[in-house]
Amino acid sequence: MPNRRSDGVLGRGFPSGPTLGGDGELLHKFADLPWELPYTFLGLDEEKSALDFAQSVILPVPYEATTSYGSGAAAGPKAIIESSRYMELYDQELKSNPSALGIHTLSGLELTRESGKEAMDELHMAYGKIMEAIGDRFLLMLGGEHSVSGPAILNQVNRHGRISVLQLDAHLDLRPEFDGSKYSHACVMSRVRESVDLVSVGIRGAAEDEVSLADGEENITVIWADEMWEDDSWIHRVVEALDDKVYITFDVDYLDPSFMPSTGTPEPGGGDWYRTLKLLRSVFREKNVVACDVVELAPVPGAHAPDFLAAKLVYKLIGYNLESKGLLV
Repeated sequence: MPNRRSDGVLGRGFPSGPTLGGDGELLHKFADLPWELPYTFLGLDEEKSALDFAQSVILPVPYEATTSYGSGAAAGPKAIIESSRYMELYDQELKSNPSALGIHTLSGLELTRESGKEAMDELHMAYGKIMEAIGDRFLLMLGGEHSVSGPAILNQVNRHGRISVLQLDAHLDLRPEFDGSKYSHACVMSRVRESVDLVSVGIRGAAEDEVSLADGEENITVIWADEMWEDDSWIHRVVEALDDKVYITFDVDYLDPSFMPSTGTPEPGGGDWYRTLKLLRSVFREKNVVACDVVELAPVPGAHAPDFLAAKLVYKLIGYNLESKGLLV
């Protein structure tokens, strides 16, 4: 596979400079040993994963505190990164290798467990600092439970003003509180809805009061999952409902459980792979996608396909962003 150890690339993850002082010089003597691929997204070596070079940045946030059924979302970011190390780097649809433009993988943020509020405040501060530091690079966060999307979205609002949020999800997540907490994963869209225009796609699990709220708000558009199977006109409706600047939050339970069984609250029905990619590519082509997240993967030991799907989805989002900026060759 092309992202395995390649000819002319010695010691994956080792610095490529001619001299290193101190311990670095000693380590460089081991550069030709058969080290495994680095624990970076796609297993990219130091050159292609360096922040100064990279056009895209991966932020893992392995936070899980409020899951309401199946657990395990805290392991999602690591599973995505691990699976990505076995992917092909060439994208046939884009006729390009998006990784050649660099992807930097940050260390995971370990949020406080004191309370949901303190954890989200901590993430809000951290995300804002990271966003400021990386400038115009494309930031893609890996959750963890869906609650982590709130601070990311609000930081993007602080930077860009009012934006649209494209929420791909099985659930509306519009409860004012759930299990006694307004910082639950089931409340994340409720926390941001007054600051954004919300377009929710793939919904098929919702409480009656959530539906009433969505029906009564002009800034909320819902595409129910059963509407997606009639034809592709729903894709046009989604794009039309979005403002120019868009944040994409992708809860993997948006996908049909036959594609994505590894998630805490699966619902029958939902999106499939190719129509979802058609939607995403259309959004990137016609709108300015400011950032993304992929959340709620709860890996199941021995079931590699869902982890690999999530990793492939992350790579497609990066590729579509680079294509929209005219950077792919």
